[in-house]
Amino acid sequence: MAKRVVVAIDGPAGAGKSTIARRVAEKMGFVYIDTGAMYRAVALWALRENVDLSDTGRLEELALAARIEFTPGAARVLLNGADATEAIRSMEISQAASRVSAVPGVRRALVEKQREIGARHSVVMEGRDIGSVVFPDAEVKVFLDADPGERTLRRARELEQKGETVRAEEVAEQIRERDERDRTRAAAPLVQAPGAVYVDTTRLTPEEVEAVILNLIRESLR
Repeated sequence: MAKRVVVAIDGPAGAGKSTIARRVAEKMGFVYIDTGAMYRAVALWALRENVDLSDTGRLEELALAARIEFTPGAARVLLNGADATEAIRSMEISQAASRVSAVPGVRRALVEKQREIGARHSVVMEGRDIGSVVFPDAEVKVFLDADPGERTLRRARELEQKGETVRAEEVAEQIRERDERDRTRAAAPLVQAPGAVYVDTTRLTPEEVEAVILNLIRESLR
């Protein structure tokens, strides 16, 4: 494909971003980039190095130094050459990543890495500030959402499938806290970007959501 295309998919936890972004990337032959995994990777490295999550200077240093790679077609995440795919998905890392992602220096470092990837490939990039900050001029911008109850169920199922014991009330509270942090942080808060198409996934199947986004991409290529 001659034209490079950036598909920006934003939204809160549990809205279906990762599932849909992977499907769309595979269908279009684009590179799938989970930006949340990048913040999780920095959080994982910080915890392994016993870095205080309030030490913003050290967190920025880690974000600048981190070598984060995505394995095409396998949805694997490498941190400094080692597979971190499973390690970054724990509830502990999820909570730590929320704090790490609020650090302006960390966001600046990772946004630069994200833009470098998007400059080289057609990508489907998902996160919380892709259409608003990372690629405000993306050819396709989508904001996925779902009601809090549905998002809680999805997140709980995901954790259970990984073998974690979870309580719905605990997951709901963590999502509520994450939403609050994401929407009120000073650096790149979670918002629906100007021009982004809003899609409520609560009662839609992945196939239906995928069809909406594929249609938007095809329209952008005309």
